[in-house]
Amino acid sequence: MTTVQTPDTRPAALEIHDVHKWYGAHRVLDGVDLTVRPGEVTVILGPSGSGKSTLLRVINHLEKPEIGYVSVNGELIGVRRHGDRLKELGERAILTQRGRIGFVFQNFNLFPHLTVLDNVAAAPVATGKLTKPEAQELARELLGRVGLGEKTGAYPRHLSGGQQQRVAIARALALRPGIILFDEPTSALDPELVGEVLAVIKDLASSGTTLVIVTHEIGFAREVADRIVFIDGGRVVEQGPPAQVLDHPQHERTRDFLSKVL
Repeated sequence: MTTVQTPDTRPAALEIHDVHKWYGAHRVLDGVDLTVRPGEVTVILGPSGSGKSTLLRVINHLEKPEIGYVSVNGELIGVRRHGDRLKELGERAILTQRGRIGFVFQNFNLFPHLTVLDNVAAAPVATGKLTKPEAQELARELLGRVGLGEKTGAYPRHLSGGQQQRVAIARALALRPGIILFDEPTSALDPELVGEVLAVIKDLASSGTTLVIVTHEIGFAREVADRIVFIDGGRVVEQGPPAQVLDHPQHERTRDFLSKVL
């Protein structure tokens, strides 16, 4: 019996269309186009200053592109169409949209005055998605998922860097986002703590969550990525499956970068 493949007609989990971003005369992003399918794990590699972190911040409109647009699950982020032009949304509408895009920062960004449980529960309550008891129940479930079920009453200062980053991942999951962005999630960690955070991200990757990960961990990228995107000078230089980009890069700039990090 022949199996017929049904085309995926769902909207892209993420579409970045001709995005440009500059600060003064410095062009940080120079016409980036990228599409991420639902459930795909995309890892972004590139040298320092190549525009990787800025691209993540443009996705959830922490940075506004000068040209181009971003859509998540078919919805324009930060703007709406007004005839043939794009008009900026109000801050409240943008905050609502950000609630559907998880973001894990390299420096954790936890609230120091809140317990681990309340750090995770805060956003669903603030956005009106859950009552406080519901949010705390979800927070306990998510903290258990990242291996911190016994730390609910602790404060961030009582945790290691790896534990704080796992709390940050649980916090991102608490809003049940359609996509999660990771900006160098292990760069602020001591080497011996990197593995515990990568293990949690691997679990998310295997669960079908759509992830976009900026990282310098090449071995991790090879293991979890469906696709690797190499960025340099604010442009997508090369993209493809890990075996292609990492083992048989087509572009000289990609080969030069990998020769220095592998």
